[in-house]
Amino acid sequence: MALTDIPGVRLIELEALGDDRGTFMELFRQSWLPQTAPVIVQSNLSHSAAGVLRGLHFHRRQADYWCVLAGRAFVVLADLRPGSATRGRAEAMTFDASESRRGLYVPPGVAHGFCALTEVDLLYQVDAYFTGDDEFGVAWDDPELAVTWPLADPTLSERDRNNPSLALVLRDAP
Repeated sequence: MALTDIPGVRLIELEALGDDRGTFMELFRQSWLPQTAPVIVQSNLSHSAAGVLRGLHFHRRQADYWCVLAGRAFVVLADLRPGSATRGRAEAMTFDASESRRGLYVPPGVAHGFCALTEVDLLYQVDAYFTGDDEFGVAWDDPELAVTWPLADPTLSERDRNNPSLALVLRDAP
């Protein structure tokens, strides 16, 4: 398990065990998360066409656990937590399911999103049932985040096209 530059985020290298029949891989264990992390209660599967960008999304109370099951995704995280030493900082990484699989734990207050470089199947698990009241966003292309996205004109949802600036999100954070 590796930590990233953003405190509380965990990157977990998943190991495939194989023989002549195929492979077996554990994708998630609650024990891989911080001891203070609530129990994961919901699993979701997102399928994205190549060129789709989802995010940046964040939750104030909910944590996410991600695993790219198929495809190649450019993943971005941005720390929005008040009092964090890395507040306002973004970090990017590429997940390629054909090379290796990794789990990614994203604590509350850390924005997350990805650009599908190919078709992508993303398993994401959360520690709170979806209600919609803890769904927020920040502009994916905000210059203050200084992210060099691999696509200049990705396919976006209406919501993601209209996410507020980083400055506005940080100003309004509780």
